[in-house]
Amino acid sequence: MGLFITFEGIEGCGKTTQVDLAAERLRRRSLPVLVTREPGGTDLGTAVRALLLNRGERPPDAVAELFLFAAARAQHCREVIGPALAAGTIVLCDRFADATVAYQAYGRGLPLETVRFVNELSTGPLRPDRTFLFDLEPKAGLSRALTRIAHRGGGPAEDRFEGEDLAFHEAVRRGYLEEARRDPGRFRVIPAEGTVEEVAAAVGREMEDLLRERGYVL
Repeated sequence: MGLFITFEGIEGCGKTTQVDLAAERLRRRSLPVLVTREPGGTDLGTAVRALLLNRGERPPDAVAELFLFAAARAQHCREVIGPALAAGTIVLCDRFADATVAYQAYGRGLPLETVRFVNELSTGPLRPDRTFLFDLEPKAGLSRALTRIAHRGGGPAEDRFEGEDLAFHEAVRRGYLEEARRDPGRFRVIPAEGTVEEVAAAVGREMEDLLRERGYVL
């Protein structure tokens, strides 16, 4: 089996950049790597991403949102992540089930146990070996995210969650930190206020520890 590593955090925390940098480091060592994201990774996931991340006249209800994320994740696990892990690949995923707990339970206010149940149904037996949580004050994260959107070229803005109020993003952050407290063996909380290079160095150290722990030759 390969390794399943997820990257989580609020909007603007820099996790997507860190996924790419981590993949580059692993490839330089000739390790098999797959980079994927949620929602996404499959045709179904890409379609769901367009529905959920872009603003529309009639945004989905919170329950509908939960099930759309879960549907995309179920397909992603069975079509992409599971087979890649079975082939011995290191899978780096930009968001996974913890995002649904943080956003739909803590952010939207859906019952926590219901969200956990739906997550378990969608992921089956798949659980991340390690989760990097990039922690940042919501005001700073939103400022980064909105700047990124403003300078984006063509294509969809993917700015629906950035349009939520500050209280929503503060609740999401609390949710993430609570999940990290619940599962300290899996989570590594990375302060994300530093430079890209500083954050990448912290990720690199944690990645080295994980690879050694799992018997990879470094």
